[in-house]
Amino acid sequence: MQRKKIDNVYPFTAIVGQEKMKEAIVLNLINPALGGVLIRGQKGTAKTTVVRAIPNLMRKLKIVEIPANATEDRVAGTINIEAALKDGEKKFEPGLLKEADGNILYVDEVNLLDDHIVDLLLDAAATGRNTVEREGISCTHASKFILIGSMNPEEGNLRPQLLDRFVMVVDVTAEEDVDKRIQIVKNRLAYEQDASVFCKRFEERQAHLRTKIDKARALLPEVTMSRELLRLSVEICIAYGTDGHRADIGIVKTAKTIAAYEGRKRVKKEDISRAAQYVLPHRMHKNPLDNGQMNPEMMEQILSRKGEKRESETSGEGD
Repeated sequence: MQRKKIDNVYPFTAIVGQEKMKEAIVLNLINPALGGVLIRGQKGTAKTTVVRAIPNLMRKLKIVEIPANATEDRVAGTINIEAALKDGEKKFEPGLLKEADGNILYVDEVNLLDDHIVDLLLDAAATGRNTVEREGISCTHASKFILIGSMNPEEGNLRPQLLDRFVMVVDVTAEEDVDKRIQIVKNRLAYEQDASVFCKRFEERQAHLRTKIDKARALLPEVTMSRELLRLSVEICIAYGTDGHRADIGIVKTAKTIAAYEGRKRVKKEDISRAAQYVLPHRMHKNPLDNGQMNPEMMEQILSRKGEKRESETSGEGD
């Protein structure tokens, strides 16, 4: 997607409800190293609207979108073998991963992409690099981006191996609160009537959130987590039956980012519980009768057991 005029794009702060989806995106804007977010939900739940609102909120970012029919060469780029053989120099023709460097890479209907394309995107997201090899010639370039995927589960799911590569997953549904639904309708009608006037109403809120994100970015390197809370994070992952260590690392990174977002230099126990809501549900062992939701009682039991052992705010800090 090319950079477009964004002045009258529907404002991020005008989106009513869907708090977890908005927070997950904000956390990734604060800390791109989180590894991106997958948004799952039916049509009409503002998945695309919230993503397209990002450049208006963070004006240095643009959205690079991967179309559903994208080929490997279009995504990763290719090496002009004919030019290499003729001139003796490799000529790299960049793809969307090069364009996405330093920006947002958005994949709508990610579940409909070919698996090898999804693998390619997730590998680049994890390493921050993209390597293209053709006929023994290779080229590597930086490809650091914030990965956002969206999908409608009714149209098919991602393979578990690919789903696990998304650090954060948010499930969204239509708003059920009557007053919020009324406000959604009012906002949309006002926007369609006069987008310029509507957007001006949210300029102050946009500026406030933009400043909060910038401050959190600056604070993040100073945020620490105690050894006891690091242990708690790992114990939570074990209790919920996650495989590997991606969940452990994801909770720690997310909890630190939440602390920075709240303007704190130290992670609290509540930050870990909040981070777990994004990181664990799609990684838990499930049986056919599970609804895919975390058991809140288990979390409460784990946190309460640690309450008596909770170290004071002046205890030693980890990294």
